[in-house]
Amino acid sequence: MPVKNSSQIVVYGSYGYTGKLIVDLCKANNMEVVLAGRNEQSLKLQSEKTGYAYQVVESNDLAGLKRLLNPAALVIHCGGPFRYTAKTMSEACIATNTHYTDITGEYQVFESLPDLDQKAKELNITIMPGTGFDVVPSDCLALHLKNRLPSATHLQLAFTMSKGGLSRGTAKSMTEGLGYGGLIRTDGKLTYCAMGSKVMEIDFGSFKSKTLSIPWGDISTAWRSTGIPNIEVYTGATDSMIANAKRSNYFNWLLRMRWVKNFMLKQIDKKPAGPSDEKRESGRSFLWGRVWDASGKECVSRLETLSGYSLTAHTAVNIAQKILAGNFRPGYQTPAMAYGAELIMEVNTTKRTDV
Repeated sequence: MPVKNSSQIVVYGSYGYTGKLIVDLCKANNMEVVLAGRNEQSLKLQSEKTGYAYQVVESNDLAGLKRLLNPAALVIHCGGPFRYTAKTMSEACIATNTHYTDITGEYQVFESLPDLDQKAKELNITIMPGTGFDVVPSDCLALHLKNRLPSATHLQLAFTMSKGGLSRGTAKSMTEGLGYGGLIRTDGKLTYCAMGSKVMEIDFGSFKSKTLSIPWGDISTAWRSTGIPNIEVYTGATDSMIANAKRSNYFNWLLRMRWVKNFMLKQIDKKPAGPSDEKRESGRSFLWGRVWDASGKECVSRLETLSGYSLTAHTAVNIAQKILAGNFRPGYQTPAMAYGAELIMEVNTTKRTDV
């Protein structure tokens, strides 16, 4: 089936912290955008500022999303938590022959959307979650390491940030995941791992940091991108964060309760939308990866790039431009599956080092 003759992009959740960065970059690149989301007041203000038209649609309104996407070539879905919103949005994309991208880091989405692979191939559209910080740099680093050691059977990835902090959307997605413990991939299957049970000190190049294993999206995407069956993902952590992670195992039953999550979500709404412009623009992201095989041979590589939210805007828009230009692979894709390990090197100031 031919791709739609359209260059229109829908940015759903366009008024959120990261959505705004994406819209502003689209504007700078003279792209055709429709703003969309649940909050009419926020959309109207953004529309007045950018000159882009907007539509108010609830994230669970399949019929409304179909109407929204029908004229569009592609959606950049920024309205999380994605474990609740990706299914309906992706179904609307299938129904309207629209390319699907999002900026999630939630492994649940990376595990569920491959079910749409065959339908997407038949429609000649791409389904690509994770076009932001998670998982573009780590996905590319994983594939780079696999290319260095094709016999690799084990992969460890780690990341940390300088400056900044979390946006409200990221904090809410993380809150929804509380109470379920950790996960790693073992022999190709996701397996439970108690929070705080896996801690490593990582040399990121210019500094060392303690890190903590977390159930990040790469436990799904890196497996599909590389075929490596054993994968662990770590994030930079303080001693108190590690201690709190260990304590959380005793309270998982409580953290899973809806009223507890709702209370925490209300507290998040009282905080700033995300890092200040100064912190975001001056901050950096640092990634590390290690692979090894059955014989004990190993490779280590590091990556330094833009801060997480700035990177997300750049990579999400870059990938959208590639798809609109006809540079895409139909079906379910990770960023590295579609564009290779060098995709992240297209981001200015990115540095990769093989140790």
